[in-house]
Amino acid sequence: MKFQHLPVGARFEYDGRVYVKTGPLTAAGETGGQRIIPRSAVLRNLESPATGKPKAGRKLDEAAVMAAFEAFHGECARLLHEAVPDTLKGSTLRTRLEEARQRFLAELG
Repeated sequence: MKFQHLPVGARFEYDGRVYVKTGPLTAAGETGGQRIIPRSAVLRNLESPATGKPKAGRKLDEAAVMAAFEAFHGECARLLHEAVPDTLKGSTLRTRLEEARQRFLAELG
């Protein structure tokens, strides 16, 4: 397995030592110290592979999700207005926020 395919926090063995991935190129040794691990390094994943059937996804209430999204969008708009009052830049940012909202809603179909 390649280092870049491991998630942060995964345990693996490299050059006979056990490490925990701490970043895109870094790992912490179980006995201490940090080390840069080359992306091309071949290592042994010590995490147990997923077994059995995947868990069924939880059901979400569409109305609750939409209400939460609209509340989130409203809070973003309020914070944006506080941070960048009515200026050309503020207007542009608010337009971009609304466009992002519309794209999100369009993706939901």
